[in-house]
Amino acid sequence: MRSSNLQNRSYTHCGDYPYICPLGSPPGWTRLRPMRALTRPLALWQPLIVALGSAALLAVAHGFETFGGLAPCTLCLKQREVYWVALSLGLSGMVASRLSGSDRIRRGVAIGLTIVFAYGAYLAAYHAGAEWKWWPGPTTCSGAGTGVSAQAMADLLNGAKIAPPRCDQAAWVWLGLSMAGWNFLVYLALAAYSAASALYKKA
Repeated sequence: MRSSNLQNRSYTHCGDYPYICPLGSPPGWTRLRPMRALTRPLALWQPLIVALGSAALLAVAHGFETFGGLAPCTLCLKQREVYWVALSLGLSGMVASRLSGSDRIRRGVAIGLTIVFAYGAYLAAYHAGAEWKWWPGPTTCSGAGTGVSAQAMADLLNGAKIAPPRCDQAAWVWLGLSMAGWNFLVYLALAAYSAASALYKKA
């Protein structure tokens, strides 16, 4: 029935695009086709893209710690946990959706990732606000210093208790934003991307 209807319809060339479209198509038809061709893979592969992005950001964070000598504070570690959760959820969700072929699973995973990244944005905003002294940070984030010195390592080996870096002091700033500030922007972008993917319905 569908093939016969297609055969009975009249088509015309759509401008400079390599498509043909039905006569009487709305003016935006030729613009929507290439746009959909771009957004479709971004939506269908969103769990994997987000998982790979989370893994890359975790690698960057560990690189700053290992090679830059910037020890993470309590809130920094909590923000890393968000990426670990997103990495696990994205990979498992991608496998489940591909094996089952169910678009409902993919959209459900996207909703879950939206919630995860929204929580991450909240953590990052709270952390950045504590650095700007807009509100006090958690009481567990006390102590001086943001780097790992040889003396601190020696004291730790001797049984001393080393206080964690302070949450209300930015250890690294670029373009006026600390790591928490950049994390906030990244979380917002990933949450928006995940929400858009959840709204996308597979044709």
